[in-house]
Amino acid sequence: MPDVRLASSQGKWILLTTVLGSSMAMLDSTVVNVALPRIGQDLDANLAALQWTVNAYMLTLAGLILLGGSLGDHYGRRKIFVVGVVWFAAASLLCGLAPTAGVLIAARALQGVGGALLTPGSLALIQASFHPDDRGRAVGLWSGFGGIGAAVGPFLGGWLVDGPGWRWVFLLNVPLALLCAPIAVRHVPESRDGRSHGRFDVLGAVLGALALGLLTYALIEARQGSLVVVLTAVAGLAGGVAFVYVEKHSPDPMMPLDIFASRQFTAVNLVTLCVYAAFGGFFFLTALQLQVAVGWSPLAAGTALLPTTAMMLLFSARSGALADRIGPRIPLTVGPLLCAAGMLLMLRVGPGASYVADVLPALLVLGTGMVTLVAPLTATVLASVDTARAGLASGVNNAAARAAGLIAVAALPLLAGMGPDAYLSAAAFDDAFHRAMLLCAGVLVVGSAVAFATVRSLPPDCRRPECRHHGSITTPPLEGQTAAKRIG
Repeated sequence: MPDVRLASSQGKWILLTTVLGSSMAMLDSTVVNVALPRIGQDLDANLAALQWTVNAYMLTLAGLILLGGSLGDHYGRRKIFVVGVVWFAAASLLCGLAPTAGVLIAARALQGVGGALLTPGSLALIQASFHPDDRGRAVGLWSGFGGIGAAVGPFLGGWLVDGPGWRWVFLLNVPLALLCAPIAVRHVPESRDGRSHGRFDVLGAVLGALALGLLTYALIEARQGSLVVVLTAVAGLAGGVAFVYVEKHSPDPMMPLDIFASRQFTAVNLVTLCVYAAFGGFFFLTALQLQVAVGWSPLAAGTALLPTTAMMLLFSARSGALADRIGPRIPLTVGPLLCAAGMLLMLRVGPGASYVADVLPALLVLGTGMVTLVAPLTATVLASVDTARAGLASGVNNAAARAAGLIAVAALPLLAGMGPDAYLSAAAFDDAFHRAMLLCAGVLVVGSAVAFATVRSLPPDCRRPECRHHGSITTPPLEGQTAAKRIG
C-alpha cells in the first residue's frame, strides 16, 4: 500500500513534479491561441495553417490519451510520465525553432503524443504514491495548482508574445521539463498495476486518431471543394467505422463499447460533445477576434480571458457541492444556456469595443455557465457506470471533449464563412466571428436540451469526483484510473 505522507519532503517533491508535468500540457492548450496571429505573420501562414497549429496537438492527444494511461499502468507510471515529459520538451523545442508552418504543425503533433503520456500519469502518480489518508488532500492541491496554471496561461502567453516572442510560448517548456524530470526520477516511487496484462489496443488508437485526422483535414480544406477533400472525408468516415469494429471485437479494447450501454453515460457524453465543441471554437476564435478585429495586443487579449478560468478555479468545488444537493439535471440544463447567453453577448465585441462594457460582461456570463455545468458533468459521468470503470469513463469523456474541440476548430471557420486570409482583415474576420458565435450558442442550446431530456438524479452511493478544483477551459477533469480500480 502506498505510504508517502503529504507533509514529508518526498511528498512535497511528488506534488511539485506532478504539478509541473500537468501544467506543461495544460498551459499549451491555452497559451497557443493567443500567439496565433503573430505565428501567422512570422511564418506567412494562412488560416488553415493556424487551425492545424491548434488541431495537430489536440489530434494526437485525444487519440492517444487512453493508451497513455494503459502504458503507465503496465510499464510503470513514473517511467511513462518521465518519457512523456522529455518527449513533450523535445517537441516543444522543435516548435520553438520551427522555420516553417509545416514544421510547426508536425512538431505540435509530436507534442500531443508527449501530452498523452504525461497527462494521465501525473494524477496516477499521486494516487499510487500517497497514503490513503493524504490522497484526497494531495489530489485537491494538484488540481488547485493545475487550475492556477491554466488561469495564468493566456496572460503568460500574451506577455511572451509581446515580449521575447511567440517562440517562447513553446521554449518555456524546456526548462520546466529540465526541472520536472530529474525530480520525478529521484523522488517519485515507481508503481504499476499488477493486473495489467501488457496487451494494448494500438490498432484502435491508430484508427481513432486517423479517422479524426482525416475528417479534420477534410473540414479545414473543404473550401477547395476538390476530389481529394471528398475522398479524405470518405476515408475518415471509413476509419471511424473501422475503429468501432475493432473496439467491438478486440479482446482488450481501448474504449469498450459496452460502456455506452448506460443511457445516462451516452447522454452526458453527447452533452460533452456539444459543450466542448462550443468552448473549443469560442476560445480559438476569440483570441483572434480580440487582436484582429478589436486591435488589442496579445498581452491585452490574453489578460482579457482571465475571468473565465479564474471563476472555474474559485467556484468549481462549490458548484459540485450544489449539484450534490440538487442533482445534475438543473445545472447541466442551465449551464449551457448561460454559456450560450455569454456567446451571444460577444456579438457586441468588434472594432472599438470596450473591455468593461462589452467583453467582460460576456466572459462573466460565460464563466458562470462553465462553473455551473463542469463539476456536475464530471460527477454524472462517474456515476453513470460501475465504480470499477469510473476511471475509464472519465478518460472516455475527456477524450470526447478534446475530439469535440478538435472538430469545432476545423469546422467552425468553414461554417462561418472565413476565407484563408480572413484573419488578415479586421472587417472580414469580425463578420465571420459574429456568425460563429451564433453557431456556438446554437450548439450549446442543443446540449442543454439533451441534458434536460436525458439526465436523471445520481444514486446516493456513487463515486464523486476527486478533482474538486478545476481551471481548464477546454476539457473536463480527468479522474485517475488507479483510484477507480482500487475502489472497485
